[in-house]
Amino acid sequence: MHRGLSLAALALLPVMACEASDPAFELLRVIEVQGRQGVATDGKLYFVSGSTALYVYDKQGTLLVANETPFDGMAAEANHIGDISVHDGELYAGIENFHDGVASNIRIAVYDASTLEYRRSIDWNAESGQQEVSGVAVDPANDTIWMTDWMDGTRVYRYQLSTGRYGGKMRLDPVPPAPQGIVAHGGFLYITADDGDAEADEPDGLWRVAADPLAAAGEAVRVKAFDDFRRAGEIEGLDFDPATGEMVVLSNRGKRIVLGMPRGLYPGYDREIHELYVYRVR
Repeated sequence: MHRGLSLAALALLPVMACEASDPAFELLRVIEVQGRQGVATDGKLYFVSGSTALYVYDKQGTLLVANETPFDGMAAEANHIGDISVHDGELYAGIENFHDGVASNIRIAVYDASTLEYRRSIDWNAESGQQEVSGVAVDPANDTIWMTDWMDGTRVYRYQLSTGRYGGKMRLDPVPPAPQGIVAHGGFLYITADDGDAEADEPDGLWRVAADPLAAAGEAVRVKAFDDFRRAGEIEGLDFDPATGEMVVLSNRGKRIVLGMPRGLYPGYDREIHELYVYRVR
């Protein structure tokens, strides 16, 4: 996608970002799953979102629970789930009606993490300027839920966890192009960005910014290029495991993606493959 930065500038970012305080990531294992959008973990299980479904896996990759009608009971039409977050026995998901790069009916849907049954929604504030929701991150330390916008990565948006009220937005500089997933961890927001080009075998990236609920702006740094994926494809959601400290990232390979929609297969593939990449973080 390369939104907001040139290819030359993106190529320099991994070098510019390498400071002593930056984390290092060691790939430990890869697990194939259903679901092409997001991942969350409570330290015991992996929760995975598809565009129109939710799944629960054990850490060995065995499917335990599925909800393939996640929009049942919602007042407004929806057809797309983004990245997800789990907190206090509940699963939080970015929900919208999405088609060819245009989103409507944006909200945060909350599910029972054990059964995946829908419970309630937190409505989007249309005056915020947010055009789309690609991911949500629960940040209990700051009583905040953060939201990303794939259409415009200029800002992240925040809602109060305890009340659901809109709390404002934080501008990112430089701008992570086409944000896909977000997580709050260790005082930072980590954002996966669709800033590579699968057609040219260029990897997508991981960005980091301070998780400050009072800040109007934050400095974003690209801390990793996912050049260890089995194939450059489409990066999606991520989370950090509270039990092990591992980072878990969802990525898709095999399908061409145009305006956020799957459009045919790459040579050598007869299906799209969804995988969790699990990293040790040092």
